Amino acid sequence: MADKKKRTPIAVWIIMILIIGGLLSFGTGGFNGTLRTIGSAGSKDISVAAYQTALNEQLRAIEAQVGSRVTFAQAQSMGLDTAVLNQVVTQRTLDNEAAELGLSIGDERVLEAVLGNGAFQSLSGSFDREAYGAALRQVGLSEADYEAAIRDEMARTLLQGAVVGGVTSAPIYAETVTSFLGETRDITFAPVTAAALTTPVPGPTDADLQTFYDANPDMFTAPEVREITYALLTPAMLADDVVIDDAQVRDLYDQRIDTFQQPERRLVERIVFETPETAQDAADRLTAGETSFEDLVTERGLTLSDVDLGDVAADALGTAADAVFATAAGDVAGPIDTDLGPALFRVNAVLNAEETPFEDAEPELRAELATAQARRVIQTDAEAINDLIAGGASIEDLAERTDLEPGSIAFTTASTDGPAAYAEFREAAAAATTGAFPQVYNLEDGGIFALRLDGIVPPTVQPLDDVRDRLERAWRAAAEQTAILTRAEEIAAQVTPQTDLTTLGLTPTTTSNLTRGAFVADAPQNLMQTVFQMSAGEVRALPTDTGAIVVRLDAETPADLTAERQVAQAADIAAQAAAGLSQDLFEVYAAAVRSRTDVTVDQAAVAAINAQLQ
Repeated sequence: MADKKKRTPIAVWIIMILIIGGLLSFGTGGFNGTLRTIGSAGSKDISVAAYQTALNEQLRAIEAQVGSRVTFAQAQSMGLDTAVLNQVVTQRTLDNEAAELGLSIGDERVLEAVLGNGAFQSLSGSFDREAYGAALRQVGLSEADYEAAIRDEMARTLLQGAVVGGVTSAPIYAETVTSFLGETRDITFAPVTAAALTTPVPGPTDADLQTFYDANPDMFTAPEVREITYALLTPAMLADDVVIDDAQVRDLYDQRIDTFQQPERRLVERIVFETPETAQDAADRLTAGETSFEDLVTERGLTLSDVDLGDVAADALGTAADAVFATAAGDVAGPIDTDLGPALFRVNAVLNAEETPFEDAEPELRAELATAQARRVIQTDAEAINDLIAGGASIEDLAERTDLEPGSIAFTTASTDGPAAYAEFREAAAAATTGAFPQVYNLEDGGIFALRLDGIVPPTVQPLDDVRDRLERAWRAAAEQTAILTRAEEIAAQVTPQTDLTTLGLTPTTTSNLTRGAFVADAPQNLMQTVFQMSAGEVRALPTDTGAIVVRLDAETPADLTAERQVAQAADIAAQAAAGLSQDLFEVYAAAVRSRTDVTVDQAAVAAINAQLQ
């Protein structure tokens, strides 16, 4: 019996290790321990690792584009998992096709690829066998699997090159596009404003206002209003009631003493030289005005950011401290012997010592501690509030039985006052549905809230009398715009190719060599599109945000296809067109190969991998 008691813990530990090992394998290494493939394409297996790697790569690419983290659920809603699965399956059908065609890569090429991968190199730049094995194990690959993947990828590349090699675009295409993009126009234009009107715009009649009101209902439609009752609790609401011990404030001050008591510092840049002679030569040239500090930095193959030490105190400068702190802002000290070698130091600014007494810092520190304590109180109360909600408590019940403060708001998408100052509240208010049970939401500052949607007032056209002032202003602006454009058209009718626009009371601007994509300040966005539709000598009036312009096309110049810029542009266009044709051709070929390849996909395995990534 005693022996049994001694053996039992060992058995238990063995079982626990096996269980933990299995869980770790599932959580970190995917399904590599039990499931290695999700299907096949011909004779080629489709590995779990290939699918997971492709998913992760696409997720990172999306995050790089949007500039924020993207969850797998969000990516899945965009169809990422389906697109990646199709990509991986297509690649394996091409690998199978290459194998059937007898395309293969020799061991020497595979070896070159492995040895050339920076991830497998030591600090000295040589191949590190241990790093190679460790990196592969980290992603669940054996050396054989990885090298087989390299071989398949190279063979697939050969196959692609054979399919699209020699694809070119017709020269006439590049010439046509280059001619279109390279032709230019010379124009003269002048703004027309209200000052050019010969008669004032008359005021609106009631009939005018009614017509404008009926024709522009969107201008006078109130947005949807969501009537919301809420209960809110923020740290600021509790902070005044939180008692903070004086010792806590003093302790926080002491912890941040480096912030409140900063010694005298200097903004410094440092150039280190190899020998005292080169350092002294640089200093002499600086003194003689033969070079600048920036030039010395460039000579050393560095940038100013490379030599910038930031703001440093004396104790960070070592042996250079006395000389640097004795140097005026803008001057250079040295050469000075340092641990790195002889160096020149440029002082960019003198930062005086700063000291904030405890008495001055105390109010801010006390408020910070009180707010932090209030956050902890709120988060502790949140669990009890959730229990109340689960028990059927209403917003009013929460306000009565907890520290949550009640309120109501007529919420619109433009609301930013009160609780709508919080983005979390605005999102919850916009998504709320009538009759839904309340729930506790967290605020960025540590507060919480719950809300109820009581009703929705749909977008409604406001009565004319309620918006009369705004209606009159809008009518006058539109009427004046119409009058200015009419006046501009009258002026345009008087302009000939020889007309000096200043004689018509305008202030003209002449500009030349404008391409289709040219930007012209203070002109309508469609100016260049209009200009390229005009004939030489033609004059038009165009509306702008502030009035109108009169524009005359003075000259049309075709593209010079022999010019160096146009020749280079034509070559780029031809290359892009050929690349596009090659891509389209290969996609058609890949689709044909896939259609004739026996493909099987274990959807249950795919779903399990997707679930793991949630």
